[in-house]
Amino acid sequence: MQQKEGIIPSELIASKIYIIRRLKVMLDRDLAALYGIETKVLKQAVRRNIKRFPGDFMFELSKQEFAHWRSQFVTSKKDKIGLRYSPMAFTEQGVAMLSSVLNSERAIEVNIQIMRVFTRFRQILLSNKDLRRELEELKRVTDDRFRVVFETLDQLLSHEERPKRKIGFKVEEKAARYRVTKRSTKSC
Repeated sequence: MQQKEGIIPSELIASKIYIIRRLKVMLDRDLAALYGIETKVLKQAVRRNIKRFPGDFMFELSKQEFAHWRSQFVTSKKDKIGLRYSPMAFTEQGVAMLSSVLNSERAIEVNIQIMRVFTRFRQILLSNKDLRRELEELKRVTDDRFRVVFETLDQLLSHEERPKRKIGFKVEEKAARYRVTKRSTKSC
């Protein structure tokens, strides 16, 4: 079944996913923009239904996290307007829960797209783990093979360090033997 292209490009959604507290999250202001509502409206809906958002679904950034996050971006004064208060960060489950709190057609469509992006991220992460495992195995096998090659080279080099015995006869011996045979034939 062919997946229909959403109303928002997947790349835009992916660019709004941040890693905070080692979790992939989306911030309230970005979600509100994607849903086409004000951040204030989104926060009100969440606060009215706070029981649906436990700590592993949504959390507010601490002052330190907020300051660190803001320092990562060069923002103009206009962009800071929506950042007077610490934003809410929604995990994948929190974003899914938002669809039950925000009952608009656009919210449902956007949520479906966001879930697809999160799923794609998870698939990429799993394929990266498989690739990493294969590289580690290749490295181990390669290291074993290179160890054998280096040991063999060490043995060859250690044999070369011993003084070599010359093969064949020496020219001086041949000349001395020749002289001896020549004299012995004359005396007879």
